[in-house]
Amino acid sequence: MQTELILAGFGGQGIMFAGQVLSYAAMDIGKQVTWIPSYGPEMRGGTANCTVVISDEEIGSPVVKNPDIALVMNLPSLDKYEPLVKPGGMLVINESMVDRSARRTDIKVISIPCSEIAEQIGNIRLANMVAVGALLSGLDVLTVADVEAALMAHMPGRHRHLLSKNIEAVHRGYEYAKAHAVVTR
Repeated sequence: MQTELILAGFGGQGIMFAGQVLSYAAMDIGKQVTWIPSYGPEMRGGTANCTVVISDEEIGSPVVKNPDIALVMNLPSLDKYEPLVKPGGMLVINESMVDRSARRTDIKVISIPCSEIAEQIGNIRLANMVAVGALLSGLDVLTVADVEAALMAHMPGRHRHLLSKNIEAVHRGYEYAKAHAVVTR
């Protein structure tokens, strides 16, 4: 089984880190993984996205045209990636930064106020991990425990002091999505 993801937003929103954490989590449980970053013209404030492919078998191509799941942190990313999600797939929207709802009726949509939840935890920069938690609520190949273990094993040293807050953000996003934000269209 192969699962293809696209994570997208503005540079500085932690899109690449979110993709890396998902990749490490999958790799640590024995899956085949590709992670490909793509930056817009500016690192911070420009567009940023990455693709993650998780598979039980060797991955033939890391290119993702029609993802099973798209996580979008801003309106330009929603506009770009919503049409590409496979029918029956899932779209995670950071409703804190997006002023419209999804238009598709053939996908599962999770709308979650990532930024507000991150602020409640104490750091707006945790919005990416809140979104990852929401994504995990509909991702069969990884669990919250897998991502928690990946954060503990792979968090860069300069950010180790934020480990517990990142784990809390993943849990809060997952719980919110399970309780409130899942809309099956």
